[in-house]
Amino acid sequence: MKNIVILISGSGSNMAAIVKTAKREDWVARLGARVVTVISNRADAPGLQVAREIGLPTDVVDHKVYASREAFEAELAQRIARFDSAEYPALVVLAGFMRILTPGFVAQYAGRLVNIHPSLLPAFAGLNTHQRAIDAGCKLAGATVHRVTADLDHGEILAQAAVPVLPGDTAETLAARVLTQEHLIYPAAIASLLLKI
Repeated sequence: MKNIVILISGSGSNMAAIVKTAKREDWVARLGARVVTVISNRADAPGLQVAREIGLPTDVVDHKVYASREAFEAELAQRIARFDSAEYPALVVLAGFMRILTPGFVAQYAGRLVNIHPSLLPAFAGLNTHQRAIDAGCKLAGATVHRVTADLDHGEILAQAAVPVLPGDTAETLAARVLTQEHLIYPAAIASLLLKI
C-alpha cells in the first residue's frame, strides 16, 4: 500500500479534488494507494475542516513556533514518518502548501514529493503567477504538476493544462479558470506517478 500524505496551507481545494478522485476511482484497489492524512502549517487553514468532513485525520505543524526552517521540517518529517515505511511508502503531495522546503527535506522524499504550480512552467515560477502572465501579454496560462526539487518550481514536469487568457481578465478570474484545470490534472498526475513508484 502506498500512503499519500497531503500538505496544505489554505482552502484545500486541490486536496479535496484528489481525495474525491481517489474515492471515485478506488485507488486502493486500482493503484494500491490511499490518502491517509492531511497536515497543515496553519491551524486556521480552512482545508483542515474540509479534510475532517471528508473523514481524514488531520494534523498541524505550525512553522511559526520553530526557530528555524530545519526545525520545522524535522517535526514535519516526524509526523509524515508515521505513514512512511519500506512496507508502506509515503507519497508527499503539496496542495497549496505555502512553504519553501530546504534541500535536505526535499532529498529525504526524492522522487516521492510532488507539487502543483499555477503557471505553465518553466514560465512564472514563484508567486503572483496569474498577474505576471497577464502583464506579459500571454495568450495562454495554466497549471503544472511537477516533482519537487531543491530548485523552486523546476522539477520534472508530470502534467500541464492550459487555459486562454481572456480580454479583461484579472488575476482572480484567471486564477479561478486555472483552478478548475488543477482539480483535473493533479489527481490524474498522482495516479500516473503511483503506477511508477
